[in-house]
Amino acid sequence: MEQEYTLMGTNGHLFGWPSNGFPGPQCPYYCGAGADKAYGRDFVEAHYRACLYAGVKITGMNTEVTPTQWEFQVGPREGVSMGDHLWVPCFIFHCVWEDFGVIATFDPKPIPGNWNGAGCHTNFSTKAMQEENGLKYIEEAIEKLSKQHQYHMRAYETSNINNFSAGVANCSASIRIPQTVGQEKKGDFEDRHPSANCDPFAVTGALLHTCLLSETGDEPFQYKN
Repeated sequence: MEQEYTLMGTNGHLFGWPSNGFPGPQCPYYCGAGADKAYGRDFVEAHYRACLYAGVKITGMNTEVTPTQWEFQVGPREGVSMGDHLWVPCFIFHCVWEDFGVIATFDPKPIPGNWNGAGCHTNFSTKAMQEENGLKYIEEAIEKLSKQHQYHMRAYETSNINNFSAGVANCSASIRIPQTVGQEKKGDFEDRHPSANCDPFAVTGALLHTCLLSETGDEPFQYKN
């Protein structure tokens, strides 16, 4: 899962932004370096090291499209254990950053206007998807997801609420198949529905219910012990 967040001061003002006005237009900040591109790298890296020390399966971090927006990645993990490895670093955020006087918001749209929102894109695969001709199983899962769009929207959302879409290297789609997966015909797909403030257990649970258990309907099936 790819957790995006936005840095703020304790006064609620966006970290690094001018007190009156706005920074330069978004986009040059994405995966950027330098004091004018990456705001707060010192405490972002402190958080990363704390996660490694705590045993979190954290695998990377980068600046995002909007200034003072960052992302960290966790995984791969099996099933709902992904939820633990996402929520623990979110807790560590607040503990580590007390020393820096900053906070993180997981608001999906913390800045009004033409500024990027924040999501928690989720990469999903099964053993069959990772093997030769696994694209067939990816496409089957996407077909199932297309029929359960409203169910997944109630569990989590940042992409279009009403319409389902999928495509190779399409970052505006509900489901994105990475370029390399389209070429190699195997790998994973990215569910771009989840918002930054999603419940990771609800996200992983919904994907399992739809893609592996082939459930249909508006609510998850209640299994008996």
